[in-house]
Amino acid sequence: MSGEPAGGGRGPLDGVVVADFSRVLAGPYCTMLLGDLGADIIKVESPGGDDTRNWKPPVRDGISTYYLGVNRNKRSVVLDLASAEDRKLAHELVRRADVMVENFKPGSLAKFDLDYDSAIALNPGLVYASITGFGSGKGASIPGYDLMAEAISGFMSLTGDPDGEPYKAGVAVFDVIAGLHTAIGVVSALVARSKGAPGQHIEVNLLSTALSGMANQTSAYLAGGVVPFRAGNAHPSVYPYEPLATSDGEIVVAVGNDGQFRRFCEVIGAPELADDPRFAHNQDRTRHSDVLRPLLVERLKLRTKAEWFEDLLGEGVPCGPINTIDQGVAFAEQLGLDPVVRLPFDGGELGTMRNPIGLSGTSPTYRLAPPKLGEHSEEIRRWLHGPVS
Repeated sequence: MSGEPAGGGRGPLDGVVVADFSRVLAGPYCTMLLGDLGADIIKVESPGGDDTRNWKPPVRDGISTYYLGVNRNKRSVVLDLASAEDRKLAHELVRRADVMVENFKPGSLAKFDLDYDSAIALNPGLVYASITGFGSGKGASIPGYDLMAEAISGFMSLTGDPDGEPYKAGVAVFDVIAGLHTAIGVVSALVARSKGAPGQHIEVNLLSTALSGMANQTSAYLAGGVVPFRAGNAHPSVYPYEPLATSDGEIVVAVGNDGQFRRFCEVIGAPELADDPRFAHNQDRTRHSDVLRPLLVERLKLRTKAEWFEDLLGEGVPCGPINTIDQGVAFAEQLGLDPVVRLPFDGGELGTMRNPIGLSGTSPTYRLAPPKLGEHSEEIRRWLHGPVS
């Protein structure tokens, strides 16, 4: 390296340098997406590394698969911010970067002069993104973990059987959505900067992300005065929209309108149900779902889920099998979606999930496997010590 970083790639964000001071999930997911789109992501790690490096099992060659899942297209440099020399290099990185992403506890970066006010003084054009659990005001002292956001937001009250205990999601859903929102904020701020606006501070928190992400459920309360409660796999406003039993297991049926319901009834051999005034319209079906469900299951249990999937889908009725993760990946492969990207890794290959954004002219690129701790420290330190191009 001389005066230019070397981790970027052809893509819409080619030439954008991101100083990534984040760790765990929301921040790293955001920066991985930016890296896929061509940005040069410089992952700054403490001597102990990103926490997820130690979140095991499962592992691949002794390395946490959690870490591997959200850290491709990045270069790792170890900087000990307690060291005056390393702190100077961190400041130089911020000075040269276009974007800084961090998810430290609010206020904790001030002692290193890496808070927003300090960073913007070093680099007035900087786009600075902060991800917190509960904001930088009265919620600043509350730790930012996805499970806490799921509980406090009300999400867990919606998840699980009606008579059972509340459940968390099977993935840290609000960490991921917060990462997506942060990436949108970063790109938006870069567009504004290209039009002459100065750098700015982006703030995203898990609680606000959760409340926004619950969409129709929070709207039920705000617009309708209704406090939703968990309904298992049933939908509060649409029916049938849930798993239903067949002769060899369940199939998900997602009927979104009256026309689809009529076709559904014809395929299962019960066209009279679509004419029944209790079921003819969605609002009525939802109201009488306890009566309608056993009538549907009676028909569906005559055949297998695979047979129903083929016949229902053939008539345009939304439905699908309840797959395991491996089956879900295999199904995407059968559809030609090419969901898996393989990167050179420790003499072999590492499978990672393809970025879901499709761009006709500047597609995501996959240049670097998730880095080992400090893998690029030497080259990045050399660049930071060198002249600014």
